[in-house]
Amino acid sequence: MNIPDQVALVTGANRGIGRQFVLELLERGATKVYATARRPETLDFEDSRVVPLRLDLLDHDSVVAAAAAVPDLTLLVNNAGISTGAPLVTGDLAEVRREMDTHFWGTLDVIRETSPVLAANGGGAIVNVLSALSWFAAPGSGSYSAAKAAEWNMTNGVRLELAAQGTFVQGVLLGAADTDLTDGYDGPKIDPRDVPRLSLDGLTTGAIEVVVDDWTAMVKASLAGDPAEFYAQIAQLLG
Repeated sequence: MNIPDQVALVTGANRGIGRQFVLELLERGATKVYATARRPETLDFEDSRVVPLRLDLLDHDSVVAAAAAVPDLTLLVNNAGISTGAPLVTGDLAEVRREMDTHFWGTLDVIRETSPVLAANGGGAIVNVLSALSWFAAPGSGSYSAAKAAEWNMTNGVRLELAAQGTFVQGVLLGAADTDLTDGYDGPKIDPRDVPRLSLDGLTTGAIEVVVDDWTAMVKASLAGDPAEFYAQIAQLLG
């Protein structure tokens, strides 16, 4: 996919990586970008190509309404997410469920409602913003890691299912980006602008999976090895 003349929808576009996706799409010549947020009044883009929309991943009616409002859609970027920090065993189960409802069920809901629109417009593409934590867990990340792991393999599943209609599905994986979501994290962080840049570069070359940073590449490379050795390494790196 070449970005000029595409019509995109970006979830969670009011800040962080989502906002950078909107800006990068505009820079690359997208015809229109539907920028979504739970509170669209928080969107402050000045470019006339940006169309604000309300979309709440936990509100099915808002997902249906957003899909109906984008008949020209050719590129969907699923970026919206949360991080509750809820432990799996001792945490508030409602918060654990909210992680899964957001990252897995909410993202899948958006895909299910918009995929017929993409099909009608020639297939298009879907980008799911995932995480290195799709592949491992760290202290304080149990709920988030489980939800992102589910979203990662859901990405693989919908890629297979949507291939027949010509829809390309890409997963984007990264460690920590310097956004509001990682305010409490003291480790290394990448520039959030790198995420859309590398993702959209990958769309032009047909990359179904984009690994953004060295940390995520290290995690991926470890998957074929002994997990005991990997977690010992992680414990050392995280102190």
